[in-house]
Amino acid sequence: MKLINSAIVNFVKILPKSVVHIFAKKYIAGETLEDAVRVTKELNANGILATIDVLGEAVNTKRESELAKKECLEVLDAINHHKLNANLSLKPTQLGLILDKDFCYAQISEILEKAKGYNNFVRIDMEDSSTTDLTFDLFHKMKEKYSNVGVVVQAYLRRTFDDVERENKETTNYRLCKGIYVEPEEIAFKDRQEVRDNFLKVLELIIDNGNYVGIATHDEYLVEGAYELIKKKNISKDKFEFQMLYGVRENLRDKINANGYKMRIYVPFGEHWYKYSIRRLQENPQLAWYIAKSVFSLN
Repeated sequence: MKLINSAIVNFVKILPKSVVHIFAKKYIAGETLEDAVRVTKELNANGILATIDVLGEAVNTKRESELAKKECLEVLDAINHHKLNANLSLKPTQLGLILDKDFCYAQISEILEKAKGYNNFVRIDMEDSSTTDLTFDLFHKMKEKYSNVGVVVQAYLRRTFDDVERENKETTNYRLCKGIYVEPEEIAFKDRQEVRDNFLKVLELIIDNGNYVGIATHDEYLVEGAYELIKKKNISKDKFEFQMLYGVRENLRDKINANGYKMRIYVPFGEHWYKYSIRRLQENPQLAWYIAKSVFSLN
């Protein structure tokens, strides 16, 4: 089945972007900041928070990175102007982490300074394993001056429990997710249940140390496991939130929200939607199969 799913996703990758966009738009707010504002207002009206993400990853020039920074600053301005219940997520490689660390640090410091002025928060996303140490170094550097910053940890990486043990020595605001990048078995769990077990193990470690955590999952097994931990340890609702991606498992999202738990949706927007959409298809090959069937008008 894995080989079939992989083949289907690879097939979708060779389709014209215009075809992929018809189906992928479910997972993105749109190509403009106005689209992200509209979607966030809709979520807020239903009691759901958001974190807005400017789509894009590793850049090739500092100029591209500066443009990405400008968009991030505009997001913070828009959140403040429209009084949205939202914060900002950013990818370090989009802000120049691979090009020049000091340049990247300066870029993200400017973003954090603006967010601080608005009494808002910025989440530093975690990307593939080649940048994990660099991202933690960046996070530590930002924490020296700013308290309005958090980081992401990925349960499928074998190192994550040890990373969290280290980060717990200082007050840390986490997003805990499974992780989606393709990594070799020596550094990443491949079995679904192993990833689930590590997710709950890491979650318990974070909770036991009193740190704030965004429980980022679409897996009902993990949601129920989180419920059990929260109840067992009598965790206050101001110490955690649930997080999901825009357009994914909306029934589960609404159920968690209706149960009285804080829910935050990751709202991506921008011109660079294609790579993000392909990763969503890799995560959900059933959707890729649906696209393939639609292309060939199969029943």
